[in-house]
Amino acid sequence: MMRLACAVATCTLLGACATSPGPSTSGEPVNNGAPGSDRYSMAQDTPPEERRDISQLPEPVPKNEPRSRYGNPDTYSVWGKTYRVLPSAEGYQAEGQASWYGQKFHGHRTSSGESFDMYRFTAAHRSLPLPTYARVTNLDNGKSLVVRVNDRGPFHEDRIIDLSWAAAVRLGIEDAGTGRVRVETISATPAPNTPTSKVPTAVRAAVDSPPPNAASNTRLFLQAGAFQDRAAAERMQQTLLEQLGLGSEIRSVNALHRVWIGPYADDQQRQEVRQSMADAGFERPVPVTP
Repeated sequence: MMRLACAVATCTLLGACATSPGPSTSGEPVNNGAPGSDRYSMAQDTPPEERRDISQLPEPVPKNEPRSRYGNPDTYSVWGKTYRVLPSAEGYQAEGQASWYGQKFHGHRTSSGESFDMYRFTAAHRSLPLPTYARVTNLDNGKSLVVRVNDRGPFHEDRIIDLSWAAAVRLGIEDAGTGRVRVETISATPAPNTPTSKVPTAVRAAVDSPPPNAASNTRLFLQAGAFQDRAAAERMQQTLLEQLGLGSEIRSVNALHRVWIGPYADDQQRQEVRQSMADAGFERPVPVTP
């Protein structure tokens, strides 16, 4: 498992790798060649020595929190690759592999500056703002859990989230080490004087049918996000233009505001833009067709 160790005041980001052989027998930090690996006295991550019962541990209650002073630069680099922090967590949803981290990192500082506690329901993510609340669902057994994202990682390309040991146990992926999950962000409370919508805050990018548009049936688009808050959609639109030079439009239907990039004449052109966004550190947009 690979993840970001922590951010210091200068936003220097350190990495750790839990794939090296054997822990140090002297208790001294082990340098396995990865940036920041000499911060830890263990070379390989393990479950806790004290296996506490977390069956009755309450889930975090989402609440409005200011962005952490640390861990939220516009961009950061790990092992030569640059990642971008999303301007907003609104509407984020993704499916992929989850991993977990435990004893090796317990008590060490996370990217947000907080101490990592493997007995709490927390997680690390490459691009969500810190902190963010998200619901993680194990797609193989249906178990679901709210976690508080307060760290950066994992940096294996085939994984989308790193769970604390406690969260991995609750979701049933501790023994396997990884598991297929869905990650959906959660808003703390609705805005004042705003009626509660029946549309969930964490929206799957392509779950709703796009608005009909008979004149553009042959045009292809990429959906960068779907938001209940139009201001969040506008921020995403501005970020795409300023950082990637990509024009987009906002399509709104049923109180949901979708950011669409395009149109593209053919799927090859659309896939090239999709890959370039991923290479730039953005989450892969979803292909959509009106």
